[in-house]
Amino acid sequence: MSKTTDIHKKEAPERVKVAVITVSDTKSQNKEEDTSGTYIKDALKDAGHEVISYKIVPDDEATIIEAIDYIMEKQSPDAIITTGGTGISKRDVTIEAVSSMLEKVLEGFGELFRSNSHKSIGGAVVATRAIAGVSNGTVIFSLPGSPDAVRTGMDIILKEIAHIVKHARE
Repeated sequence: MSKTTDIHKKEAPERVKVAVITVSDTKSQNKEEDTSGTYIKDALKDAGHEVISYKIVPDDEATIIEAIDYIMEKQSPDAIITTGGTGISKRDVTIEAVSSMLEKVLEGFGELFRSNSHKSIGGAVVATRAIAGVSNGTVIFSLPGSPDAVRTGMDIILKEIAHIVKHARE
């Protein structure tokens, strides 16, 4: 790690406030168990962060944007993590919704996510979409909905979330 990165990480907050949004038609309608959303919440809490909101919404671009806007306006999270709706079917619109809100895109997140995912899923990674960026000072991460993808993404996020939040606040 570079000297500058080391300094920035030391200056980063120890605890950040995070909202979690699961995007899924079936989970929002049938109230199925949300394994991925639960994993994200538990991993954040285990790392000492505060989960201030948790919501399940359907795969609908306007609904996703509305949920993120509401959380940012009413709860002022440092970060939002979405899971689900990142595939390539017509109903998968999380990436489009989140992308439309970002002022800054953190390309390295998606690149690192796909690189790490390649180790377990091989060439299928070409159909994997993940994104991160900043909207109005809030960091947003969007992960696929599969439990394996969420674990891969959270390994990255937990190591960097406080550091990224520090910079988003500046």
